[in-house]
Amino acid sequence: MGIESLIVWLIVGAIAGWLAGLIVKGYGFGLIGNIVVGIVGAFIAGWLLPRLGIVIGGGVIAAIINAVIGAVILLVIIGFFKR
Repeated sequence: MGIESLIVWLIVGAIAGWLAGLIVKGYGFGLIGNIVVGIVGAFIAGWLLPRLGIVIGGGVIAAIINAVIGAVILLVIIGFFKR
C-alpha cells in the first residue's frame, strides 16, 4: 500500500465518520475517532452490503457512501452498548 492509498483511506474515513456523526447525533468521537469509525465502517459496509445485494458502484463518491452507511451502522451499535 502506497502513501497515496493511505491518505485516500484517511480522507474517506474522515469524511464518512464526520457525516455519520452528523446523521447519528450524539455519538461523535472527535476527529481521530471519527476517522477510525469511518474506516471501520467502510470495512463493515464492504462486507455487509454485497451480502444484502446492494451495490453502489465504484469511485471515491461510492466509497464515501459505503463508508458512511457502515459508519452509521457502527455508531448505532456503539450507541446500544453505551446506554
